[in-house]
Amino acid sequence: MSHTTEEIPQNDHDPTGTATGEPAADRPDDVTKPASDQPRPARSWEAVRHLLVRLHFYAGVLVAPFLLVAAVTGLAYTFTPQLDQLVYGDRLRVERVGDEPRPLAEQIAAARAAYPEGTTASVITPAGPEDTTRVVLAVPELGENQRTVFVDPYTAEVRGELTTWFGSTPLTTWLDDLHRNLHLGETGRLYSEVAASWLWVAVAGGLVLWIGRSRGQRAKSARGVLLPDRKARGVRRTRSWHAATGVWLALALLFLSATGLTWSGYAGERFGRLLDAANGNAPALDTALPGAQEPAEDHSEHAEHGGSGDTTADADPADFDTALMAARAAGLGGTVVVTPATDAASAWTVAQNDNVWPVHYDRVAVDTTSGEITSRTYWADHPALSKLSKLGVQGHMGVLFGVVNQIVLALVALGLTAVIVRGYRMWWQRRPTRDDRRALVGRAPERGAWRRLPLPVLVLGIPAVIALGWALPLLGVTLAGFLVVDVMAGAVRRRRTA
Repeated sequence: MSHTTEEIPQNDHDPTGTATGEPAADRPDDVTKPASDQPRPARSWEAVRHLLVRLHFYAGVLVAPFLLVAAVTGLAYTFTPQLDQLVYGDRLRVERVGDEPRPLAEQIAAARAAYPEGTTASVITPAGPEDTTRVVLAVPELGENQRTVFVDPYTAEVRGELTTWFGSTPLTTWLDDLHRNLHLGETGRLYSEVAASWLWVAVAGGLVLWIGRSRGQRAKSARGVLLPDRKARGVRRTRSWHAATGVWLALALLFLSATGLTWSGYAGERFGRLLDAANGNAPALDTALPGAQEPAEDHSEHAEHGGSGDTTADADPADFDTALMAARAAGLGGTVVVTPATDAASAWTVAQNDNVWPVHYDRVAVDTTSGEITSRTYWADHPALSKLSKLGVQGHMGVLFGVVNQIVLALVALGLTAVIVRGYRMWWQRRPTRDDRRALVGRAPERGAWRRLPLPVLVLGIPAVIALGWALPLLGVTLAGFLVVDVMAGAVRRRRTA
């Protein structure tokens, strides 16, 4: 569908990229007069909006493909709990709920009889009465993966096994890798970090542009901001739906951007430094037994994922029951991960692994010789940054609020997909339609707005951009790349029109 100049009001503004007084291709991208004839640009706050328009355009056109991939793969990952039950239900669930579960020692013995390779790394108790016990085995041939054996807690019958990664099934691991790195390893992780780094920029810029849109728009009311204009036609209708949908999704998208960056490659490393500097890490569990020569290393964080200590000999199955009984007596309810000691000088660890709100993440260290608790950490004692980081990750993964969390994430992923598609549709609707126009799909909004920015914006903005580039390295690198290309394109255009 093409659009003529008359369809677009003067001074109407396109939040995906064109600040319009006329169609984008009719407006020259650069002033064509010689530099000596050009008047010195006047500084004004309107230039801030023009700069945001151009930045939003670049984010929409060049980074949106990464965001679209992240939305689609994230949508697929959202349903992994149901997909796991569908594909692996015969191993994850019991056939019949019994009266009392068998001792862990009996369940472990059955698992080891069926799969004697490796050592017992940890045992994860059932999350519910219909779930199986998971006996996690460390097998050297599997590398960082593990073999998880699923045992019926009521009959000690082995239901099957899976090769797992930090407790995740093969299907969940495959979808997680697809969302995180497109199965391209560390290089592939760059895509997801670029998407997360630019998502908040696109959202914040779009909000500012839509809420502060210029003359020719509807009255600035809550209805005009939150709801699309159903009377509009053409590109204005597309833009209205694009912007209104973005407003409704804004908080969720900012949350996904922030939480995704916390465990990304480069920005995640910066976030780790912040936690260290602010003493915001989770408190370490002291696993050293009384009288031990040196403090033992805390492996309880890995235990929460079904990981293990570096045991070289298989642990006594009876000690799992001793550790579990001590933890239950200390008040650790729900599903827990029981992990053997790493050496003779260390205690066993039992960690709560209840990820659904209200979460339970208390941990205890147990001396299985005496059955006594030697150390304990409480979730309530975690620093605020540690709690926010942990809860943010669980919310990002769709497990914090159960099915409700999944539904919200699915709607956000679908909404983001719709916003991106409408953004590209606007770009296409604003394309040139006359034969004498050189740009086939339209030009970007006018460049050079930064030269007209008020001095306070420049003085405060430049250090802020440098700081952001340090905190979010891929945002800084790609932004610098856009700037270099933009400057080169402007130089070439000026040379052609000179």
